[in-house]
Formats: sequence, structure tokens, C-alpha cells
Amino acid sequence: MNPALETLMLAFSGEGRVAAPERALFLGAEAHPELRLWPDLTGWQALKPLAVAWDKAGLRREHVVPAEKWPVVMVLPGKSRDAILSEFAMARHHLAPGGTLVAAMPNTTGAGRFEKELSKATGGITSIQKNKCRVFFAVDDGSWNETLFAEWSALGELKKIPGTDYTTQAGIFSSERIDPGSQLLIEHLPGDLSGNLADPGSGWGFLSSEALKRFPKIKRIDLFDSDARALDCARLNLAGEDTRTGFHWHDVTTGLPGTYDAILMNPPFHDGRTTDVDLGKAFLTSAADSLRKGGRLFLVANRQLPYEAVLDSTRLTWNRITEDKTYKLIFAQKR
Repeated sequence: MNPALETLMLAFSGEGRVAAPERALFLGAEAHPELRLWPDLTGWQALKPLAVAWDKAGLRREHVVPAEKWPVVMVLPGKSRDAILSEFAMARHHLAPGGTLVAAMPNTTGAGRFEKELSKATGGITSIQKNKCRVFFAVDDGSWNETLFAEWSALGELKKIPGTDYTTQAGIFSSERIDPGSQLLIEHLPGDLSGNLADPGSGWGFLSSEALKRFPKIKRIDLFDSDARALDCARLNLAGEDTRTGFHWHDVTTGLPGTYDAILMNPPFHDGRTTDVDLGKAFLTSAADSLRKGGRLFLVANRQLPYEAVLDSTRLTWNRITEDKTYKLIFAQKR
């Protein structure tokens, strides 16, 4: 179980002395056995695997947070500064007068620093440290700094990447710039790209958007991502390609539902702030399983990642096309 979640629940123990509420909202919701006992709990979770776990626990989840106020709002915030502060603001927006805002984070993601940030906006704050994490909470006494919360809220708004028409949002992959690895892949794709394609781990849609612009023989691209916020941005970035695109909130590690002529991929290899090479390997396995016979995989990855052995085990023939000091391009084909 997530140590930050375990630590968050301490706020509602004798140690934290926050009463378990009649109604509560949980942003970044993750299932915990004790939450099943709460009478009225609403969860919001943008990441598909965690949303599935929440649903399996029998807890209520909303894809979009309703325009309501709650006496307690809990948050397990994201991993980037702007995303964390904007989620504090989101929690504040949904907090009823006199309510309690509760946040928990690992120390390795700057829990102490962000506790100080929240304290600037709320004044008094209570903190508990355990499990190499920190939970901190504050009660709205009518004196909170609403100007600061408004500034934080603006950090989470949709924005354009400078010099482009691409829309992104804080907290999703490569929200500040076009990822150099994805750019390298697009520049080396063969001119005969056609048919039905998939883009697993599509993010805000750069690979799919550029491929559709450059290769008119592409019939369709299915975009798959586990982050609902990234997919919402992708829908905006490919709004003119409605007949040639499909958007799927999906955990790619569980497999892909279709069969494809080609797959474009810049697979993730981080789970939060932790490197997880197995995540990228699972993406490759799903991709290999979904290629038709003779189908092609176009992959960009950091040079040090050991993906070639996965391609061998999935019976794909492959070639390393090019590399630079950071990335390598591998093109593969299903036998």
C-alpha cells in the first residue's frame, strides 16, 4: 500500500484527532480498507490503475469533481510543483466553510517544503511524520489567503507549449515542451507509414498529431493513456482529426484491445518519481501482442533501458536505427 496513503489516514486516528467525517472528498483517491466504513465518500482519480482499484473496493468515484462543497477534502497530490499547488487549490475550492483540508506526501517529493507552502495560505497547520511521509492538515477559520490559492489554481489551467499550438496541463508528461525523444522518433519515421496505428502512452498526443499531419495514408490512430488529464489534452490537440482518432483511458500494461499495422511508442519508465523499467517492458509486451503479422513497432527510449531483450523474447526482429547521447530509436517487425 502507498505509504503516503497510510500516513494520510493517521490524520483520522487518535494521533491526528480529525473526526471521520459524514461527507468527504478525496482528490487523487486511493483505496484503503478503513475508507469503506465512511458513510459518504466521493473519490476523484485521474490515473486508470488507481481508479480501477478504487472501483473494485466498492467506493464511489466521479470522473469530474461535482460543483459541491465538502466538510473534509483529502488530497494525495501529484509529482510536479505546479500540479501539487494546483491540487491544493482544487481542494480548497471544494472545501466547505469551517472544513478541514488534509494532504499527505512522501518526504522524497518535498513534503516539508509543500507543508510550508500550504501553511502560507492557511496559517495554522498540524503535521504528522511517519512511513517516510508527512500528513498535514488545516481548518478553515475564515482567514485563509484566497489570493494565493487563486494563484495556485491558475497553475493547473490548460496552457500552450511556447511556440506551438499544443495544449498541455501541469502534472502530465512533458507539459512544458515537446519531448526530445518523441521529436527524434517523428523525424525518422518511414514515409510509407499507413493503415491502422496505435499510440500507447500517448500523453497529450504529440506523436499521433504529427504522424497524421505527415502521413496521409494513415487510416486511424488509437491513443491510449492511463492519465485522463493527458487524454483530455490530446482530444484538444487532435480536434480536427475526429474521424481518424480514438481516445482510450486505458492501462496499457493490461494489453491493447485491437490489432494494428504499426505502433508508435515512447513508453514510460517511471512510476511517480521512481524508475520502473518493468513498466516500459510491459508496454513493449502489450505492443508486440497487438501487432498483426508483419506489423511494425517504432520505439524511442533512453539509451540505457534494456528493451532489446524484450523484443527478442516477443519474437520481433529489430534494428537500432540511430541514437544520440540520450535516446535510441529501435524499429521492429513481427515475424
